[in-house]
This record gives sequence, C-alpha cells and structure tokens, in this order.
Amino acid sequence: MPTSPATLTEARRLRDHFAAQGAVVVKADVLQPADLLLDLYGDDIRARAYLTADPLRGEMVLRPDFTVPVVQMHMETYADPARYTYSGKVFRKQETDETRANEYVQVGYEVFDGQNPAAADAEVFAVIAAGLAGLPLRAATGDIGVLMAAVRGLRTTEDRKAALLRHIWRPVRFRALLRRYGAGDVPPLRAALLAADDPFAAAGPEIGLRSQAEVAARIAALRADAAAAPLSSDETALIDAILGLRATSTDALSVLRDIAVDMPSIGSAVRRMEARLHAMAARGIDVDTLDFEGSYGRTSLEYYDGFVFGFYASERPELPPIATGGRYDALTARLGQGRAVPAVGGVIRPDLALEVGRC
Repeated sequence: MPTSPATLTEARRLRDHFAAQGAVVVKADVLQPADLLLDLYGDDIRARAYLTADPLRGEMVLRPDFTVPVVQMHMETYADPARYTYSGKVFRKQETDETRANEYVQVGYEVFDGQNPAAADAEVFAVIAAGLAGLPLRAATGDIGVLMAAVRGLRTTEDRKAALLRHIWRPVRFRALLRRYGAGDVPPLRAALLAADDPFAAAGPEIGLRSQAEVAARIAALRADAAAAPLSSDETALIDAILGLRATSTDALSVLRDIAVDMPSIGSAVRRMEARLHAMAARGIDVDTLDFEGSYGRTSLEYYDGFVFGFYASERPELPPIATGGRYDALTARLGQGRAVPAVGGVIRPDLALEVGRC
C-alpha cells in the first residue's frame, strides 16, 4: 500500500540513506500556493492537481511533488553547495485508472552545486541507484538539454524557436510544428485571414477576453511567420536523428558528436554529457551498458532542462517508474528571480520499491 507501515519504514530507510550523503532533512507544507506551482508543472500534473480555495491565501494546491517548494526554500538561503532530503505524501488525481494511488509517499534527494554540475548529476544518479540496490530494475537516461540546444540553434525566427521550446514536452505538438515549419504550408483558413486587407471588416462585435489590438498583434505575428523561410530539411533531419537515438550512453555520445559536426549548437550540451559520463564511471556506473534515449523525459515534469533519468521494474512494465530525476537549472533561475544555482535531484517511491522487491 502507498502509505502502509512497511512503506513508511522503507521511506525512513531511504531518507536516512540520503542524509548519510550529507543531505539536510527538510519538510514542505502539504498545502502550497497554487498560482506559481501549477505554472511550473507540466500539463499532466496541472490536470491532476487537487485544488482548494482559502479565504485569506487564495487558491491552494495539495503538493504534487516536493521539488518546487524545496527550491523556493533553498533560494532564500544562498547556500552553494547544498544537499537536501525529504519524505512525505504527494497528491495526484487519477482520472483513467482507479487502481493507481492518488496519494503516495515520495523520498527525495536534491543537490544544489554550481562547482561541478557533471559530478552532481553523477552523484544523484549513483545515490538513487544505491538506494535501490538489489532490485530487478532497468535504468533509462536522456538529456533534454541536447534537444533544447538543437532547437535554439535552428536557422529560423526567434518566435518559431520559442514555440518549439515551449512544446518540447508535448511530442505530438512538437512534431506537428516541426513539420509545418519545414513544409512552409499555411492552413487555408489562416491563409485567407492573412490575405485580407482588413481582417476585421466582417468580424462583427467584439466578444471574448482579447481586445482588437491584441488580435491585430497576433495576426501580425502570423503574417511574419507565414513570410519566414521554411526550416531546412537538413536541420529537421538532424533533430529527427536526436529524437530517434536509442543506444548505450557511450554509443549515443559518439552519435551526438557526429551530429554536432553539422549542428554546432549542441556542442556544449554534448561536452556536458561527456563530462557526466566520466563522472558516472568514476562512481562505478557501467556507462557502456547504460541506456540513453534522445526523447527520454519529454513527457515528464516541464522544469527539467538537462540530464534526466528513471528506474523501471524489469519484469513489471505496467508499474509507474520506481524512481525519477533530472537537472532543473532554469527552475532555480525563475524562483530565484534571475539568480540561478545549478541543481539536480531525484525521488523514489518506496511503495513501488517494496512491490518490486517482492517479485
């Protein structure tokens, strides 16, 4: 059970394991302000959050995870480096599968370290793996930072790059945008609107929340987009190669180095990956057999922007991930009002770890 005595005992063991690495034990309120928190999560968690209204504090949410409140707490301390661990319930609605828990325990380990981010990535992965030692699990890794760097380096408009970056976590929408920008096609109804001398001539009375000035600005942006040159087929092919990459980490690094020859914008991200693999190998991780997927992490939390990983039950593919984590530097910049602290963390579900251990 997600909150059984056995689960709570396992949670304490994991928290003590993280504390033994130098992490400070912290707590976060169960009720969190909803406005900022929900803006930082992906569509999936926003749709599954439990919301309530407080007459004094406004809209509140039962915490969907711990990372955002822990980052908020850390950004008030200015400590660097710092390590934290925590254990407690999180809450998420289940709309399609009533057998999945809507409240369960998470135990986490977060590292804020601007001195050596590659070593911090390796540390979090290795410490999480050690907490799960002996269980029949497979590890999956990826790097959202490589794909972000590829998008930022495209030879196209800033608006198009911003749209692609916004939809990285929505694979179907991302693919549709990439295809449309490459084909240079404009949907017929939009083409008719953009070709009109006065788009408002037969528009009727104003309704809705947008003013006519806002609609006019949007039409101007659409006209600019329609006039932009299509993405080159070479660049879209390179992004397809990144998204389709599935290999061991060392082989994936070799492939990405080759891609970087034609797409120099990913060079820094590839070098960060190389440094991370060296750091992981130094901690005893067999990177020659560690799986890497170019698309991994694109349907998880939207604040991840670099290394991402997960541990899955080898013989129970129907189970959610036993542990997940990743790097979230941009989140610290946002919550720190522009002051960023490189950060990476991960969480384990002790109830699932116990279930896998019984297999």
